[in-house]
Amino acid sequence: QVQLEESGGGLVQAEGSLRLSCADSGRTFSTFSVYAMGWFRRPPGKERELVATISPSGLTTYYADSVKGRFTISRDNAKKTAYLEMNSLKPEDTAVYYCAAKALSAQVWNYWGQGTQVTVSS
Repeated sequence: QVQLEESGGGLVQAEGSLRLSCADSGRTFSTFSVYAMGWFRRPPGKERELVATISPSGLTTYYADSVKGRFTISRDNAKKTAYLEMNSLKPEDTAVYYCAAKALSAQVWNYWGQGTQVTVSS
């Protein structure tokens, strides 16, 4: 069972940086390493959108065009933690950020964190 908890959100000025963490507090050590991890966000008044994903091994990543070149997704399977490094933040990056985990065979993201607020001031 994967239990995800995000941290690292906050208030930052435009062009600033934040690093989000997503820790798996589940009891099974090996589970986290077999899941793909993703970061999503829900801007105020808008639908949830995919930000970035990373494969179980960490070798394959995907980024939405809106964050490409500014955000970096990574993971440390030994620490059961995924990260989202966000640089050159813009006011339009303001959102609640969620991490999620998905078995590779699954069609949907199986597990979700509770979300962390990121606010970028201009």
